Amino acid sequence: MGGTNPYIQQPQVQPPTKPYRITFLPMNVTVEVDPGKIPYEHNGLPGSILDIALGSGIDVDHACGGVCACSTCHVYIQQGAETINESLEEEDDMLESAPGLKPTSRLACQCVPNGQADVVVEVPDWNRNLVQEGH
Repeated sequence: MGGTNPYIQQPQVQPPTKPYRITFLPMNVTVEVDPGKIPYEHNGLPGSILDIALGSGIDVDHACGGVCACSTCHVYIQQGAETINESLEEEDDMLESAPGLKPTSRLACQCVPNGQADVVVEVPDWNRNLVQEGH
């Protein structure tokens, strides 16, 4: 699943050029991100936190397929926010319907770290997809 949303402006991102790490909490799983392997799963923007999480086996709910059309991939950026592209109005509008909104809230499908520092992301318990459909 995945793709783009033709009804919104696409954010300007600076893709990473060197390896970096993303730690996902509360699972306490650290992923080594290799820029040469991006995109991982084709969900969310290429190299987004959602793309990297799903490609690394970390479950983050994403009902719209990562096209910024819902708020199910809502996460908190605990560290490294300065390395992530700024949110656009479309993302901010979607976040308004997310539970537990904080100043560090972002949609995982829209945040692409540039790799200049490691990133720590908290996945709220209501956004961890614990059920997977069979193929």
